[in-house]
Amino acid sequence: MITGELKNKIDRIWDTFWSGGIANPLEVIEQITYLLFLRRLDDLQTLEENKSVRLKRPMERHIFLKAGTRKADLTKTCAGPISRTLLRQRCLQ
Repeated sequence: MITGELKNKIDRIWDTFWSGGIANPLEVIEQITYLLFLRRLDDLQTLEENKSVRLKRPMERHIFLKAGTRKADLTKTCAGPISRTLLRQRCLQ
């Protein structure tokens, strides 16, 4: 059984979801999974930014697009509608 500080943290998370209107446990788990996925993407972006600064080169891969990116520029990144071949060439290196 979970007790102490961990239980309090879990209870606060459940309370946050409940007050936000999500009471179904499956939806809560889905949202937590989504947040963990976004956190991983953010960590990857941070690693790429740090690598770019350290090597004094532009970033090779952008996980998130910069503000003001045009729709035509999406094919140059890993985001947006692109072909499998382009995906393999650019994103899976």
